[in-house]
Amino acid sequence: MNANSPFMQMVPFILMIVIFYFFLIRPQQKQMKERKAMLDSLKPGDKIITGAGIIGTITSINNEKMEVEIAKNIKATFLKSSAAGLYKE
Repeated sequence: MNANSPFMQMVPFILMIVIFYFFLIRPQQKQMKERKAMLDSLKPGDKIITGAGIIGTITSINNEKMEVEIAKNIKATFLKSSAAGLYKE
């Protein structure tokens, strides 16, 4: 093949696309799957931390909302998507 052929000129662009896929797109998709699995596994009694940094225990949960006890006898309603993760002491 000639170094000036159209295919050889496309090789760097193809290589860049492959690099972007493996270093940017694929890890982000994996992280999104893990977050969705965590949100789907939430249940009453789980101790969570919200995106705002509020720590509480889930008292009830439905499709989109959850009720979280943030202090003794103080409950707040949050969107399920606002849970940043499970809280581990």
